[in-house]
Amino acid sequence: MMDLLMNQMHQFYQENPMMVVSTIMLAVTYIYYTLAVVSKPKLHCRKDTALHSLLDSLSIMHEVYRPTFWCWEPRLQSMLAMFIRQTIPDIKYKRELFSFSDGGEVGLDWMKKVDGGPEQPIVLLLPGITGSSQSEYMKVLVNVACDEARARCVVFNFRGRGGLGLKSPRTYCAANSDDLSEILDHLKLNYPNAPVVAVGISLGGIILGNYLTDQGEAARDKMLAAMLISVCFDTFEGTKSLETPGLNLLLNRHLATTLVESIKEVKGHFEKNKAWDLDQVFSSKTVREFDSRFTSKMFGYKSVAEYYGACRLHSKVEAIKVPTLAINAEDDPFQPGDSIPTEGANRSSHLAILATKYGGHVGFMEGWMPNGYFYSDRVFSQYIQAVVSNKDMLM
Repeated sequence: MMDLLMNQMHQFYQENPMMVVSTIMLAVTYIYYTLAVVSKPKLHCRKDTALHSLLDSLSIMHEVYRPTFWCWEPRLQSMLAMFIRQTIPDIKYKRELFSFSDGGEVGLDWMKKVDGGPEQPIVLLLPGITGSSQSEYMKVLVNVACDEARARCVVFNFRGRGGLGLKSPRTYCAANSDDLSEILDHLKLNYPNAPVVAVGISLGGIILGNYLTDQGEAARDKMLAAMLISVCFDTFEGTKSLETPGLNLLLNRHLATTLVESIKEVKGHFEKNKAWDLDQVFSSKTVREFDSRFTSKMFGYKSVAEYYGACRLHSKVEAIKVPTLAINAEDDPFQPGDSIPTEGANRSSHLAILATKYGGHVGFMEGWMPNGYFYSDRVFSQYIQAVVSNKDMLM
């Protein structure tokens, strides 16, 4: 009987070798995925805090994260997440032109789907390094905040972004939160009864993080809570990671090209300034080169190292005094897992870091057929709803 079975299996293999090999490889991959990839994210948060109590009440904090089975590699997660989300229709915002004290101007893009009156929560969103209100990840967050948290949203398009040219010879950088400070003052003045939750993605999160660490207790007067998504806490380690040969370096060069093109479009503002050589700026091949030749000089730093030191949040997180949730993937090429400040979060009175093993940069895809609504978006939804429903607990 056993010989007959073995003969039949051997005959089946001879007739269908590719099917047998593929099935075995799929089975082995799935076993590895189940044992090594699927895991419960780690919450780094001081347990005797109101923030920990709030987060512990969220069902998603007790789930395992199941990255998309056929795509958990971090760079592929990040790129495919972007492509899938591009199918989301553009949002018809109501634009408010906001002028800064130095004459600069930006677009604040507003969206609300229900009128909740003067106390309706405001979710203020800060995009990534080359992002805007129509960036794919921003559209998801805006829709989630409006539909599930019944909030009104405003996206702060950085100077020169969102279809607006520069009105003054100044751009933006990760270490400077002056523009954000003026925006928050504007919201406080015009919506005094509305709780504000600020959300920063990637570079927008570094700017928000630096505002929170610089302002300390004073920031509590301007916002109820904050969230940081795929933020680089250690700019030195993040930059080093992006300069690793291969896919990381290709991503780095793509970002540098985008930054260079953005300055070329408004070069008339900078041609007379002798602080930089625009030909050198336009030849930048990496983000570090661009920051060394342009950004650091724009904001008065002596070197790119001094600029990155000013950006670095890693050693400053305990200065955050607004309840803040950060979500990071340990395989994020912008923020290597071993330099996420988990010890600082465990000591902090107001910062929690939710670390997933996989997820890439602003990726966090899940499910066999990802639809653009991913794990990080579900965390965002539950967190925002809990924050606005438990204001007294956090104040």
